[in-house]
Amino acid sequence: MVNIIHQSNTTTKPLNQNKMKQTAVEWYEKEINSLFEKYQAKEISERDFITMKHNLFYPAKEMEKEQIENAFNYAQIDLGMEADEYYNETFKSE
Repeated sequence: MVNIIHQSNTTTKPLNQNKMKQTAVEWYEKEINSLFEKYQAKEISERDFITMKHNLFYPAKEMEKEQIENAFNYAQIDLGMEADEYYNETFKSE
């Protein structure tokens, strides 16, 4: 059973799209596109492109985890567990 805790002391503000944070997927896409442009312009080698592309995955994955945990905490959903436990049980594949 999921219990959603209502916060009465918060105020709702309209979203300002200029101040919205990037999602992990948006950040990853931006970084990959930038990297690909460097590869196309022959600023980096194919080997460097592949290595750098691979290395972008890990910070994006960590950003995604943090965003999920923040959303979990913001919503204040009472599942009888903490945000990191929720993430690990829901999204970890190990």
